[in-house]
Amino acid sequence: MVHNSNSNSNSVSIGVSDEKSEEVGRMRIRARCKRKKRLVRKPLLRCWMLLVIIPATAFLLFESTRIARNPALNTNTHSLHLRKQPPTNLNRLDPTTHLVGGVRERCLKLLPPEKLEHLDISVVEESSSFPVGEVLYMSENDESFVGGNVTLFQLRTEDTRFNLFTGNQTFEQRDKSFEEKETMMVHCGFYSVNGGFKISDEDKSFMKGCKVVVSTCAFGGGDDLYQPIGMSKASLKEVCYVAFWDEITVKAQELVERQIGENGFIGKWRVVVVRDLPFADQRLNGKIPKMLSHRLFPQAKYSIWVDSKSQFRRDPLGVLEALLWRTNSILALSEHGARSSVYDEAKAVVKKNKAKPEEVEVQLNQYRKDGLPENKRFNGKKALCEASVIVRKHTPLTNLLMCVWFNEVVRFTSRDQLSFPYVLWQLKAFKNINTFPVCTRKDLVNSMGHIRKAKPLQS
Repeated sequence: MVHNSNSNSNSVSIGVSDEKSEEVGRMRIRARCKRKKRLVRKPLLRCWMLLVIIPATAFLLFESTRIARNPALNTNTHSLHLRKQPPTNLNRLDPTTHLVGGVRERCLKLLPPEKLEHLDISVVEESSSFPVGEVLYMSENDESFVGGNVTLFQLRTEDTRFNLFTGNQTFEQRDKSFEEKETMMVHCGFYSVNGGFKISDEDKSFMKGCKVVVSTCAFGGGDDLYQPIGMSKASLKEVCYVAFWDEITVKAQELVERQIGENGFIGKWRVVVVRDLPFADQRLNGKIPKMLSHRLFPQAKYSIWVDSKSQFRRDPLGVLEALLWRTNSILALSEHGARSSVYDEAKAVVKKNKAKPEEVEVQLNQYRKDGLPENKRFNGKKALCEASVIVRKHTPLTNLLMCVWFNEVVRFTSRDQLSFPYVLWQLKAFKNINTFPVCTRKDLVNSMGHIRKAKPLQS
């Protein structure tokens, strides 16, 4: 009995030992597999960043080399982008409104469409109550221009803003230009036949036939040309739409497939190509059609200026009725939306790098010396205006204001917001002005913002 018991015990002990051996073997195999996986993972974890960065760097190098070999590729791609994605507010006609006494009203109150069709500028009464009856413009035939023998190209390369286009206005002449007399003689551009801003005879002939004109300009590539909308049939018959371009803008617009037709038009706009621009600063060149429309359109009775960043979207005759005739005004432009004082505006101009600090300082020092107050309102009107839209009747007094305003912009900085309050303050008799609120300006135009930066002239 004892022998049998011992035999059974031995067989059991042997069986247990075999199972343990097999388990140990399996554990060793699993350990070896884990070591192999760790050996593979560690290098991958260490260099995964290199595996991502190297292909990305190679791709960027390839793209930069491709663009460098074909500079036009980037321009053409950008042009296609502009064509495919027009501004979101383009061609909008919905009115701009604001709350008045808890009631929402339209900012610009135009006549009903049926009345707009019967508006006629010929029935508007002429007023003769203004102190200035005639404005004469100085030219090279009237006085000796200092440096008159030099060329326009030479003047562009010198550090001066006066040139053969402007004439050399002295401070004495500047002071006299603010005197309000029956007959005034002032500098007002187009001083010399060699002063630049050349327009073809064909375009001049067209412009002489305009009685009411809506104008804009884009020099140096500038902005795109937006077709006016919202006009009545009567306005289409009586109103000229004229856009001033230079040759740089012509080429820039051709890239976006916008070409001048054989008749000189693009849509409703007559495009006038100006050659030999008088200033290297394209902002100053833009002031010529903006401020001197009475010189460019000698037969026009009314003009509406629209900055190139905007699309004019209202009936021009309706705008004249609402902003000039109804209010008995001869000039209308928008109040400044953010500030009221020229001195506050000067600080903002410097802060935003829109003019050199030393230029602004010279201008403000002169205005302080002349006695310009820091008032925020003149004659009950906000002193500071935003001039992206200018609506005016061509009278001797408004022509005088535009001439002296242009001369201030040439003499000092091209920021016309700084000089307008000064000019308005100096011309004491100028009271028939309508400075409308910002919401009215928003109703007049669809604002797109500037598409591209204008290129300066090469000196």
